[in-house]
Amino acid sequence: MIIAVCGLQIAGAQSRLVDRVVATVGSGIILQSDIEMQYAQYLAQGEKPNDNMKCYLLQQLVTQKLLSQQAIIDSIEVSEAEVDDNLNRRMQMMVRQAGGKERLEEFLNRSLLQYKEEMRPSISEQLKAQKMQQNIVTTINVTPQEVKSYFTGLNQDSLPYFNTEVEVGEIVINPVLTKEEKEQFKQKAEGYRQQVVNGSDFGTVARLYSEDGSAPYGGELGFATRDSYVKEFSAMAFKLKEGEVSPVFETMYGFHFLQVLQRRGEEVNVRHVLIKTKPTNASLQRAKAKIDSIYDKVEQGKLSFHLAASTYSDNNETKYTGGMIVNEEDRSSLIAMDQLDRETFTAIDPLQVGQYSKAFLSKDRTGNQVYKFMYLKSRIAPHKANLEQDFAKIQEAAKQDKINRSLSEWFEARKDNTFIDINPDFLACDELKLWITDESLAKK
Repeated sequence: MIIAVCGLQIAGAQSRLVDRVVATVGSGIILQSDIEMQYAQYLAQGEKPNDNMKCYLLQQLVTQKLLSQQAIIDSIEVSEAEVDDNLNRRMQMMVRQAGGKERLEEFLNRSLLQYKEEMRPSISEQLKAQKMQQNIVTTINVTPQEVKSYFTGLNQDSLPYFNTEVEVGEIVINPVLTKEEKEQFKQKAEGYRQQVVNGSDFGTVARLYSEDGSAPYGGELGFATRDSYVKEFSAMAFKLKEGEVSPVFETMYGFHFLQVLQRRGEEVNVRHVLIKTKPTNASLQRAKAKIDSIYDKVEQGKLSFHLAASTYSDNNETKYTGGMIVNEEDRSSLIAMDQLDRETFTAIDPLQVGQYSKAFLSKDRTGNQVYKFMYLKSRIAPHKANLEQDFAKIQEAAKQDKINRSLSEWFEARKDNTFIDINPDFLACDELKLWITDESLAKK
């Protein structure tokens, strides 16, 4: 099964190299074309040529084979929808980094459709390996005693030194358009829809005018299930017949129209055009008035910051944490000042603990304009790591250490019970020394 799958990638690489086996792992093989495919993706992301990267890629493919083979034994499945979703996200990222679909296809020396099909077996195997690894570590946790033991076992003379850290909150208000203000965007989408209805190619219209990341693909999103989209989009996508073009409809992202390309069981492949709504001056003024009113109540003590955030803030990422921003690295509320974006840093730097910044115009993660004001809950001076102030960070480090040890033990056990043979050309790779067997050395 694995050998046959890898064979599909040989065809895509024959114009560039004569393929060969570079590693055997259990019942599966890793081909030179597998490495070249991954290396091409590495270069397409804007990285500089580096032959040592091929050592790293082979090491990753060996561990991936071991995990994916165990996943098959443990009946871990990956759906076509999961593979499609991963492929589409990868292609969108690569198109952006290459500067357009045409430039990427020129670099890859093949169409994106061909490249996606060549990558499909590899992506499916990667996803199985990821699920298997998650199964291995999902129940791993650390007790407070284990955290303390981990910390005391560290070299106390080389403990990390943490810069100033803060706990920061925010209240965000989005400008809301009236029905009349939205009409211009709806009519714009309707105009493009009429072009399609009157005979223009849907894909061309999407590439030229859609404001969605799928535009370089002619608006095509790939096969997906109902729960892959917001409810308004799913409702439209799953009620139309193949080939039908929808009316213009609205979601949280703006105004769309779509066409169903193909159905496959509980999945559907559609393409769409998106026209994003943008705030008007009037909507911005209304948002400013609303946030100023909230600010006055909080500043005067008539309303607590946390209640105001939970009740009024439009940022769902912080609304349910009472407005507090969470550190994405360790999920704690403490964030190093040098990790803050420039805008947030500028807003809170002059504040004393317990103070609020004035409301200011900002942008959310999707680039939409919003108004916000900030709250400085606490500030911790620079200090050497200690359990009292840095328990969450040390706990995360202790957990990761335990995970790494568990994975090392798992791989060590599989290494002893799995036939692994590395091509002599790769025996000098430091990254592969763990997997080099006596049989491999004998061939050198």
